[in-house]
Amino acid sequence: MIQVRHLTKLYGDFAAVKDISFEIEDGTICGFLGPNGAGKSTTLNILTGYTAPTEGEVLIDGRDILKEAEEARRSTGFLPEIPPVYPDLTVYEYLSFAAQLKGIKKREREEEVRFRMEQLNLTEVKDRLIRNLSKGFRQRVGFAGALLGDPGVLILDEPMAGLDPKQILETRELIRSLKNDHTVILSSHILSEVSEICDRVLIISEGEIVAADTPEHLESASGAGTVLCITASGSLDRVLSAVRTVTEVREDNVTESESGVQVRVRLRDGEDLRLRLSEALFAAGCPILEMKQEKADLENIFLMLTDETGSGNSLQEDGAGSGSSQEETGGGSGQEETGAQKAAAADRGEERP
Repeated sequence: MIQVRHLTKLYGDFAAVKDISFEIEDGTICGFLGPNGAGKSTTLNILTGYTAPTEGEVLIDGRDILKEAEEARRSTGFLPEIPPVYPDLTVYEYLSFAAQLKGIKKREREEEVRFRMEQLNLTEVKDRLIRNLSKGFRQRVGFAGALLGDPGVLILDEPMAGLDPKQILETRELIRSLKNDHTVILSSHILSEVSEICDRVLIISEGEIVAADTPEHLESASGAGTVLCITASGSLDRVLSAVRTVTEVREDNVTESESGVQVRVRLRDGEDLRLRLSEALFAAGCPILEMKQEKADLENIFLMLTDETGSGNSLQEDGAGSGSSQEETGGGSGQEETGAQKAAAADRGEERP
């Protein structure tokens, strides 16, 4: 179980993570989503004990990561986006070394390494140098290292990044198989995979939790409704002006290509603007080439929440989210820029003092 209470991380006067709280129950696979620079990697680094929070506490299986650091780390397996493997070691040598670092007793080490190699289908390459393995196999080696010692909590940062479709399917099934014995939190930019695998989703934007629920409930409770996709002939300005006589639409929801101008209009539940939009575009001399409706999925909800964080939109279960609203205060622009740069570096996995 993972418990996060009033977690804050400051870089100078810049708040990379702002007073967030959430819990992930045992046996849950939780997707952790956020745009670049939102505080996602900073939060994961805090959960693993790599970065200390400015305020708040994190409990891993009931152990405080600061007060009981060694015990909490033994309960945590971490797979970074780039697995920390040694290219000049063989698979077997690396996993044996990692098992030793994790404090697995010598008499149990051989059996544990052998079991993880079999679990990850690595036995056939156990004597090959890691530098000669494909990205998919290197990812498996990192996964095996995270599982050594059978930690109760697994934290996976972009576990499917750079994998081919077959490897993604294999990784998906592996993560599902871990559910009964582990609590899993994974970050990913592949939102379809998060919907497919995860029981619960957390979305962070600008350092705050803006959604915490199941994927299914987010889709029904988001108010995102249906997305109406229109392709029309004419100039971008003329099409956009015609659509705006009927409903508001953001400029980043309008694109122009050789096939015409594409507009994405969010519809609330029960709303039907097809006739009015057709009439407005016809009157503007912009004939419709295509019009179709798409049900709001996790990707649309993610875009809606992260685009509109500043307007106060959030979808959270009780007990999850930001404990209080914080305004960023502090010195001049030079100091704020330094803090922002440090936070961005940390969110890319580059820890700064």
